[in-house]
Amino acid sequence: MQINGLGSGATAVNAIAAKAANTDFAAKLESATKQLPADKDDQKLRATCKEMESVFLNYMLTQMRSTVPKVTLMGDNSKTDIFQSMLDGELSKNMAQAGGIGIADMIYRQLSQNQNGRR
Repeated sequence: MQINGLGSGATAVNAIAAKAANTDFAAKLESATKQLPADKDDQKLRATCKEMESVFLNYMLTQMRSTVPKVTLMGDNSKTDIFQSMLDGELSKNMAQAGGIGIADMIYRQLSQNQNGRR
């Protein structure tokens, strides 16, 4: 007759606990990886909404500038027009990144509701 010590029972309990911890970790890891693409999609959607607001702001700046008479101190040439359009583009990008006028947030809310409805 063989009598096992108390240590062997504790080893079995430790093995069961380790197995349970591994399955819990595996479940957490799987749920995190499933959530990761959604987070990436969410970031892409937010960036796209900011770009859309930037395009709108650029158009708005261009139209506003067309209502003001041109100043011809430097002459009237295409170089000035190109520089002005590049400046408007950069201004609109910076405005959108800094929060803009709220169009990106509205578009994001609308599209994220549509996207969550499809999932």
